[in-house]
Amino acid sequence: MLRRSFLKNAAMAATAAGAAALAACSKKEEGEGGAPAVQTSKKTAIKWRLQTYAGPALAEHVIKPSIEAFNKAANGEMVIELYFADQLVPTGELFRAMQQGTIDAVQSDDDSIAAPVDVRVFGGYFPFAARYSLDVPTLFNRYGLNEIWKEAYGEVQGVTWLGAGAWDPCNFATRKPITKLADLKGLRVFTFPTAGKFLSRFGVVPVTLPWGDVEVALQTGELDGIAWSGITEDYTVGWANVTSYFLTNNISGAWIGSYFANSDSWAKVPDHLKTLFQLCMDSSHYYRQHWYWGGEADLRVKGDKLKLTTIPAEEWAAVEAEARKFWDEVAATSPRCAKVVQIFKDYNDLMQKAGPPYRYG
Repeated sequence: MLRRSFLKNAAMAATAAGAAALAACSKKEEGEGGAPAVQTSKKTAIKWRLQTYAGPALAEHVIKPSIEAFNKAANGEMVIELYFADQLVPTGELFRAMQQGTIDAVQSDDDSIAAPVDVRVFGGYFPFAARYSLDVPTLFNRYGLNEIWKEAYGEVQGVTWLGAGAWDPCNFATRKPITKLADLKGLRVFTFPTAGKFLSRFGVVPVTLPWGDVEVALQTGELDGIAWSGITEDYTVGWANVTSYFLTNNISGAWIGSYFANSDSWAKVPDHLKTLFQLCMDSSHYYRQHWYWGGEADLRVKGDKLKLTTIPAEEWAAVEAEARKFWDEVAATSPRCAKVVQIFKDYNDLMQKAGPPYRYG
């Protein structure tokens, strides 16, 4: 009898609580006080897995804030899970993994992920194509690179190119000082594929390693240095702790990086969320413009871990002249590459004629 009475009373209490909850929800839906009710969809929220080229410390700046903003603004309709360098897939296998749908999206350069397109060679650090970070969005949005990249990736099934932006310049951070071109000979350096191919002309030995192994490789002497970033990243990710010198000459004023998505995954995203994602991409691009620009100057002046060295301008001019030869070799590989190289030439010639602040010297 006691058990039967308990169950009866419990059922009555549950019914009353349920009725009260329904009444409260009804009031909120009618706008009677409190925050508006969240309308939940019967459909499961869209979930993406996005992997960046950057390790955790760097990702805090180059992508994480924009993804967190997207997830908040998407209001439960879509959630992007962010993974760091090599966390799910080795960087060199990212394109294939995205194409197969193992991951939904990627933030990286075309070169590092082995994109099967001819314009891949221009991703990352194409030597001396850009002097400053603003050159990159100008080239893509004003000089036709957006259309060329869309055309190139339109020929590849399974992956959609979403857009490009600028990162930092490419300088050497090394364990020994570099003050002349001859000092580059024999240096084992972690860098990007195309940059490494170019630098090998001066005796540099490009080394490929997982991003997370670079710091240890510098400590053990497996690497003599890196040509992977500017000084901001050297300090941010810890490489300034295991190198001693920073060469102020750079082979590129800005890294060209892009966002990509699995085509099927992108097609399932409604238009308003596509727009939101593109706005968050733009937000990330904008943040990097001032973070790198200010960081490069500040750390050159105030940084206490890396001593600055410089190769004289008259000697460094030989590197710039060799870059133009390299451009012509790349132009010969395909009509589309020839078109991109011509854009670089025309753009840089125009900037030179424009003079300061566009170009100096």
